[in-house]
Amino acid sequence: MDKYLPLEESNSSTMEWVESHSKRTLDHFAGPDFDARRSALDAILSASDHLVIATKRGDYAYNFHTDGAHPRGLWRRAPWEAYLAYVSPETEPEWEILLDVDALGRAEGKSWVFRGAQLLRPDYTRALITLSEGGQDASITREFDVPSRAFVNPSDAFVKPESKGSMQWYDAETVVVSANFESVDATDNGPYLTESGYPIAARLWYRGMTLSAAAEIIRGETTDVLAGAYYDSTPGYERLVAYRIPDFRTSIVYLVDPWTLEKTELALPRTAEVSLWHEWALADLRYEWEVAGSTFPAGSLVAVPLEQALSGDITDVDALFTPTPTTSLAGVSALHTGLVITTLDNVANKLHLATPTASGWDVQELETDLGEYLSISVGAVEPDVSDDVWVTTTGFTTPTTLFHGSVEGGKLSVRKLRSAPARFDADGLEVRQRWATSDDGTEIPYFVIGQPDALDGAVSSRTLLDGYGGFEVSRLPGYVGTYGKVWLERGGVYAVANIRGGGEFGPAWHQAALREGRHLAYEDFAAVARDLVATGVTTVSQLAAIGGSNGGMLMGNMYTTYPELFGAIVCRVPLLDMKRFSHLLAGASWMDEYGNPDTDDWEYLKTYSPYHNVSDGPHPPILLTTSTRDDRVHPGHARKFMALLEEKGLDAFYYENTEGGHAGAADPVQQALMLALIFTFLDEKLA
Repeated sequence: MDKYLPLEESNSSTMEWVESHSKRTLDHFAGPDFDARRSALDAILSASDHLVIATKRGDYAYNFHTDGAHPRGLWRRAPWEAYLAYVSPETEPEWEILLDVDALGRAEGKSWVFRGAQLLRPDYTRALITLSEGGQDASITREFDVPSRAFVNPSDAFVKPESKGSMQWYDAETVVVSANFESVDATDNGPYLTESGYPIAARLWYRGMTLSAAAEIIRGETTDVLAGAYYDSTPGYERLVAYRIPDFRTSIVYLVDPWTLEKTELALPRTAEVSLWHEWALADLRYEWEVAGSTFPAGSLVAVPLEQALSGDITDVDALFTPTPTTSLAGVSALHTGLVITTLDNVANKLHLATPTASGWDVQELETDLGEYLSISVGAVEPDVSDDVWVTTTGFTTPTTLFHGSVEGGKLSVRKLRSAPARFDADGLEVRQRWATSDDGTEIPYFVIGQPDALDGAVSSRTLLDGYGGFEVSRLPGYVGTYGKVWLERGGVYAVANIRGGGEFGPAWHQAALREGRHLAYEDFAAVARDLVATGVTTVSQLAAIGGSNGGMLMGNMYTTYPELFGAIVCRVPLLDMKRFSHLLAGASWMDEYGNPDTDDWEYLKTYSPYHNVSDGPHPPILLTTSTRDDRVHPGHARKFMALLEEKGLDAFYYENTEGGHAGAADPVQQALMLALIFTFLDEKLA
């Protein structure tokens, strides 16, 4: 019997418990050090000189900007040529404010958080703006008139009801929408949601028609994660696409006749991630595929003529990327005449250009000389008409930099356009990549950032080890402006572990830590922790671990299974009760990752369910943080874990932000408070 089960409920008793524990934590760590950190962090997060990255639509550059005066942000635009002519802050274009989200929230009495805007081709005079209250995943989408800078009258506008889901343009008089339609349907057309809490259907909605009368494009099963649809508006290749996601690793993709809504499934592996580009279907293979007399290994990116994918008679398959033991696919960006493929080689980015020819596809590496230990991402500027690109680079100590250029003649040429200002003193800091040996002999890479004497093991230093290890998510270099200011500047070391469960080495790296193999991710992280101590970078009493969400479960397992390795642990928006996870919010959608606790899977799940493995100690001090408005990972996980630790008299602290959704914070002010709390906790608890 789970005696802390009531903490999953959102009633007055639970919220009193939340408020008292959060207040205790803030009161405990309050003081000059906390205030100084919070002030320094707020100055960074609320600064007005953030890197301005824009999206080109027509003759304008569109951007979303936050600063101290506008913590919820401004959606704005400037003439494209003026944005591109930027040389220095003095040449910043004059931005036209289209929507002030802070002002909108005050006017409507809502804690709105901006979730994006989609502009309608070809004149871009209308937009669909998505907002969520308090940063939760559930959102509304409302039609916005750009010239008048106002929302369209609701009586004539497209408005998606508040729920998880999406809405996008089909044309000026039609949208594709997926949502919980229960609130708008006059009669019961349910079920409206899957067991995971996501929309089970998508509709084609014409202006002037009630949403309840909109035609259903697709309907999934209640056991699916979700079902939905989207419209590809690429000129010359317009098409309506529908999909079902039975689980996180399976997708069923259909091309839909927009008039009859008849669906034709693409004859591609359902375990592949499928996308469409021009007359091609692209498949990112999670498992080996035997087709047309060839075998394509897991992790490959292949291209199939769309006509063949629709007919099922597949004879032409081109491999655009084939993995090796050290390489994996990181991303694909579609240009006008080809694809830029981003890969990882021992967790370092490389770029390739794939171009269709009369005899197949031509693939060649694009030379870059942008620096070491940097993450490189490529995005198309205007793929309908050009091969112009944005290239963004970022590193642990290197501020994010934006380049503008093009791919011509198989070569990438770029010029630096803008760079974010440095937020901390990185003088003397070094970034190194190291390898630790896990229990089964697997070599685990990790990055470590700090002063040379610390990295050389000459001086042991306070070290913060970060990790995730799930859902094929890769942990790559990225500028650590806030951590740098309050941790690295003070002599601390920061490390990031690339453990199994992630995507750093492709599907096999992820699949090794699925379900009953999850313990491998924890063994990997523990191996990195031991290596940091063995090489003299730090000591156990100076070593802390931090992670959130799936990484929060990683922290829970470090706390319960490897308590002797750490001096402190920070556990953010965590997943901790593996007996109940599939019954809470989106938890049912993660059973492909972890297993089903209502079956025999519980025999292995209980071995890494932190809530069920807390001993009387000793355990390192722990800080648990979550959000009341997290509608993805239920805050009950963190609440119940805290109550259990409190019952056992263990050194534990708890803070629950009332907003923020799964991000834990909804704006720069809340982010600054949360980070100040974390680093003040570490300052007190580490030797």
